[in-house]
Amino acid sequence: MMRLFAANTTANNNTADGFQALLKNSTGAQNTATGESALKNNTTANNNTADGFQALFHNANGANNTAVGQHALFNTTGSSNIAVGANAGSNLTMGNNNIDIGNPGVAAESNTIRIGSVQARTFIKGISGVAIAGGPVVVNSVGQLGVMVSSAQFKDEIKPMNKASEALLALKPVTFRYNKEIDPEGRPQFGLVAEDVEKVNRDLVLRNEEGKPYTVRYDAVNAMLLNEFLKEHQTVQELKVSVAQQKKQIEALTAGLQKVSAQLATASSSLADLK
Repeated sequence: MMRLFAANTTANNNTADGFQALLKNSTGAQNTATGESALKNNTTANNNTADGFQALFHNANGANNTAVGQHALFNTTGSSNIAVGANAGSNLTMGNNNIDIGNPGVAAESNTIRIGSVQARTFIKGISGVAIAGGPVVVNSVGQLGVMVSSAQFKDEIKPMNKASEALLALKPVTFRYNKEIDPEGRPQFGLVAEDVEKVNRDLVLRNEEGKPYTVRYDAVNAMLLNEFLKEHQTVQELKVSVAQQKKQIEALTAGLQKVSAQLATASSSLADLK
């Protein structure tokens, strides 16, 4: 419902429905507050939508926020944030352009999407089986999505791999099937066992929250394979040069032997004539 507030001066186009909703608004406009104390402390901010008990409760001048759920965006003073779910975005303080769905967020962060906080599995339609061009998306150990970068600007202590890749020679590739919880179809798989890889090189595995081996860094394995291939290729090239040199030496020796044989044949013929 439309109503005037004790602190309201020149604000227009606000909607408040609930005890103390938009209570302190003075000049903020185009705000919608539904629920007890929703947008209670808003004063000058515009274009906020709060739906739920104490949603956007502490917001004073952050604009263009949307909060749906009890205590959603409870602490925010930032702008252009979206929070959906009880306590969603409740940890945000002054960050901007965040989307928190079922996640309390992180204080003062910006330009971040966080979905879920206690879930153990994720299913998103429209990904599996859909072909696109571009680099593969990876997930790091804290659940952040991104594309693995290769530019030198992101790297420190760059040096040749040299013999570090020889650890691959101790790995034991296996065939296996995932248990039915992971793959109900039980399709044949090919790869490595993280616990076995850890015994060879601890840097080639990632660990779960308990610190136990969880998966193999196959991207690192591929880079090491490339290094071993290049080393073998260099060895082959050096052998080719050596063989070519030996071939020339053999050809020279053969030519010399043929010359000597011809000379001996001539000498034998001369001796025979003298007799």
